[in-house]
Amino acid sequence: MTRGRHRARASRPAGLITLLAGSLVALGGVIGLAASALGGSSGHPLGPTPHVQAPSGPAAAMATAAGRHSVPRPVFLVVPAIGVRTRLIRLGTTRAGTLQVPTTTSVAGWYTASARPGAIGPAVIAGHVDSVAGEGIFFRLRLLRPGDKVFVKRADGSIAQFVLTAVRRYAKTRFPTSAVYGPVPYAAIRLITCGGVFDHATGSYLSNIVAYGRQIGDRHHHHASRHK
Repeated sequence: MTRGRHRARASRPAGLITLLAGSLVALGGVIGLAASALGGSSGHPLGPTPHVQAPSGPAAAMATAAGRHSVPRPVFLVVPAIGVRTRLIRLGTTRAGTLQVPTTTSVAGWYTASARPGAIGPAVIAGHVDSVAGEGIFFRLRLLRPGDKVFVKRADGSIAQFVLTAVRRYAKTRFPTSAVYGPVPYAAIRLITCGGVFDHATGSYLSNIVAYGRQIGDRHHHHASRHK
């Protein structure tokens, strides 16, 4: 595949994102997150899931087309079912046309060319699965199930709430770019990491894990946590 430059625009698919040797490179067309020189999930035993509670704060209003330009930026992510509680950094594009990634495996990042969580469209959040040092922030992403909740705290203190509708694993050669990045008529969220088999010959994972979700209202808040 030929390397191409990527323009960060929320209204169109983001192109191929490959997490390789510490950089997220735009390669056009399909998305893959592969960790270079990492041990793979099989190299790190799955320990107890940390106990994490849903964050407190006023629930964000349901998304409307009219309000898409006034949605506050995301600052924090909580996924109780897999023990994720992390600040969100901003992932943009570099002058070289590559996408920025978290410099540490302990935080996730929101891709700024995607929708803001709680605005119409898919909000894309990516994170590392692991490293030679151990678990990454999305180490347990593959354990999520439909019905699990995702909470995004925004700069104004409001909490955008999402319910997962599907969790899928895709070979990087068959990544459904349109399904992940394409427009939808509601506020959606996509959590992405690498997964599947780790190929020691290439130093990368062969698949991606994608969790799909959609925004829900405040009435669902009391059923937000499923602790494994």
